[in-house]
Amino acid sequence: MTKIVNHWIGGKTAEGASGTYGPVTNPATGEVTTKVAFASVEEVDAAVAAAKEAFRTWGQSSLAQRTSILFRFRALLDAHRDEIAELITAEHGKVHSDALGEVARGLEIVDLACGINVQLKGELSTQVASRVDVASIRQPLGVIAGITPFNFPAMVPMWMFPLAIACGNTFVLKPSEKDPSASVRLAELLAEAGLPEGVFNVVHGDKAAVDRLLEHPDVKAVSFVGSTPIARHIHTTASANGKRVQALGGAKNHMLVLPDADLDAAADAAVSAAYGSAGERCMAVSAVVAVGAIGDELVEKIRERAEKIKIGPGDDPTSEMGPLITATHRDKVASYVAGAADEGAEVVLDGTGYTVDGYENGHWIGISLLDKVPTTAKAYQDEIFGPVLCVLRAGTYEEALDLINASPFGNGAAVFTRDGGAARRFQLEVEAGMVGVNVPIPVPVGYHSFGGWKDSLFGDHHIYGNDGTHFYTRGKVVTTRWPDPADAPAGVDLGFPRNH
Repeated sequence: MTKIVNHWIGGKTAEGASGTYGPVTNPATGEVTTKVAFASVEEVDAAVAAAKEAFRTWGQSSLAQRTSILFRFRALLDAHRDEIAELITAEHGKVHSDALGEVARGLEIVDLACGINVQLKGELSTQVASRVDVASIRQPLGVIAGITPFNFPAMVPMWMFPLAIACGNTFVLKPSEKDPSASVRLAELLAEAGLPEGVFNVVHGDKAAVDRLLEHPDVKAVSFVGSTPIARHIHTTASANGKRVQALGGAKNHMLVLPDADLDAAADAAVSAAYGSAGERCMAVSAVVAVGAIGDELVEKIRERAEKIKIGPGDDPTSEMGPLITATHRDKVASYVAGAADEGAEVVLDGTGYTVDGYENGHWIGISLLDKVPTTAKAYQDEIFGPVLCVLRAGTYEEALDLINASPFGNGAAVFTRDGGAARRFQLEVEAGMVGVNVPIPVPVGYHSFGGWKDSLFGDHHIYGNDGTHFYTRGKVVTTRWPDPADAPAGVDLGFPRNH
């Protein structure tokens, strides 16, 4: 019997009423294992209404109440991390160890939310004038909408809702319809932890559900992670409707390898960063820029390592890389490799046409490595979001830097070198929001914020960290003057001596 994933509204399961469902596929087999209910406008409105009603009390709740619930949620999440990882593997396809890593990164933001007390401390200036004090405080916004992608169905929602609800907001999550089960399980764990009804809601669906959240008058802010075209649409539409927006888009992350770099370390990093999670992550390294004469040796070292990666079902402990999320996406990724040679690239490894014995209907693709890729090639210009690594050549550091900075994306960038001066120049001169020095995927820890530049971010705030707290709250300044008790009218004695 096919499993059905329903909505979560007002603290309980809400069966889909629209009559429309979407298929959820096991990427390793190609089999449709689940149906997910798609929300109508009325069902989205019901979720927002539940969140708005819950905000009346949750927004006034104590920090101690909020954090105690989050501490219990953290314990439950830790206890169920294997179960959640299994849900991710079954619907996304990533290997179990990778799914466990995703849950661990989400836990990191829950940890941050448990300590929100420090982040929400205000400021006070006393005696700015005679008997006048000024205080700055931060208050919650109201109902927050989160719209999240398929590639991290547990981690990216946890980059949003723990901080949002810790700050006193309520939340409506619209997860990817391709792998929806993890989000519902998180909702169940939040309820078990004691989160009041309506504080966290989940509605599934497609563009109709998203657009309703973007225009709904009771939604005060929107957090989004996904592709650049959709991020631009989210930012434009939600902003036009008067909402605060953080919309994280796509990427083409570069890894610059200088002639003095440890090439073995660089090759190890390139392989893990390009092919981990089958390349389906916005922080994947998809372009390596080799400077000087090291290009041939570096490409050979990458090839040797890439050929050894074991591709197979995510629930096989020996698998190092799983399938792609859908057959359509697999075919699109393959098209970049098929057309690379005609655009001037040298195809070192061609992963198209790859299959796994016993799982022939899965969404498989092998490892692809393209060398001497021109900047005009589509494989370089587009975000492929698959296990395809482009290697470009540059004669000097300056030439390489200009190449990287010419990209419309600015999510992450890395440099591999033994030269501290060169590394320092790169981290200051590269146009990217996150920079790694001998670190290929510079995803910040939870108490620093995640976000890119240029077409990789629309809006003023990065996600989680201090930026996350500021995004989910708004500032208020209070100026007060109180009369001195000694100046009380005659006949009222508060026990203060008269001094005049």
